[in-house]
Amino acid sequence: MLKPINDRVVLKPIRASETTDNGLFLVESAREATLRAEVLAVGPGRLLDSGEREEISVDVGDTVIVNANSNNATNVSSGELVILSAGDILAVIETNEKGELNE
Repeated sequence: MLKPINDRVVLKPIRASETTDNGLFLVESAREATLRAEVLAVGPGRLLDSGEREEISVDVGDTVIVNANSNNATNVSSGELVILSAGDILAVIETNEKGELNE
């Protein structure tokens, strides 16, 4: 397993659906604009000038949305894992027991 340093996060991409809920097929560029991923590991946080660590707002097991075109993304293990800065995470997806988005 990879152990990220500072504010880095290790993610496992979740394959995007090829169709919308209405059954329309999405072109590949539309599916790749954002990336859903599961957080596998989280670093200790960025070291501040005071010597303390800045807290990272995601936890292992969270499902997140990141910009798929992030310049800071590094693919590992033949593209199966992604390492990027926690600042490149756009949102955490919160769902209920049925897997539906919380409103």
